[in-house]
Amino acid sequence: MTASPAPDPVADVALSPSGPRVGAFFDLDGTLVAGFTPTAHARDRMRRGQASVGEVLGVLEATFRYKLGRMEFERLVVRAAGYLRGDSLAELEAVGERIFHQHNASMIYPQMRRRVRAHQEQGHTVVLSSSALTIHAEPVARDLGITHVLCNHFDLDNQGLLTGGIRKPIVWGRNKATAVKLFCESNGVDLQRSYFYADGEEDIDLMSLVGEPCPVNPRGRLASMASEQGWPILRFEDPRPRGMASSLRRLAGMARR
Repeated sequence: MTASPAPDPVADVALSPSGPRVGAFFDLDGTLVAGFTPTAHARDRMRRGQASVGEVLGVLEATFRYKLGRMEFERLVVRAAGYLRGDSLAELEAVGERIFHQHNASMIYPQMRRRVRAHQEQGHTVVLSSSALTIHAEPVARDLGITHVLCNHFDLDNQGLLTGGIRKPIVWGRNKATAVKLFCESNGVDLQRSYFYADGEEDIDLMSLVGEPCPVNPRGRLASMASEQGWPILRFEDPRPRGMASSLRRLAGMARR
């Protein structure tokens, strides 16, 4: 007996209305990629003797809070910028690109790569909308061919050095929803015809605004709401080779040295 072909995982996107008035907004950590992109940057800084024990422990705390759905990202992102005060943005961007190719590229879900491509083929306006910093978000966007990025930016002095702050308003939670609404108004995108892919409860505000909510491996209240609302849930396995899950243990070990 001949087996039936597997269903096309992006068939729903291929059947959607085409054109730039349809938006496809993608969160980054836990959505486009498995895990937390800043972790590789923290490991790199430790290997090079650039990170303090406090910074290491801060990254560990953030990663565990992220996994538990309890991360206060606004506080975290300000702390991260403080560690990098005085650094050159141009040099950090080069580091971010290197770390992406060495580590974070393997974190991209192949299924999400296909969905990004499917939206692009439909002529949709594709946007990476994330609370991540530019040095972590933009390399992923470039790799996926996403030209629109809404994320957090470092505050700089007139020499292009980090002041230790983040440009306000910080893109997270309701502020992210507001940033996306403003983007849609400026670019002729119809939120009611648009898609939003995210995994965390901090994105419930935006998930509730779009016509096509798409929770990805949802956590916390987002998982409960997706079930209550009957939203289609996308679930993917971690694409990284086995053994990558031990990175947090290695990180903790380095912090104790």
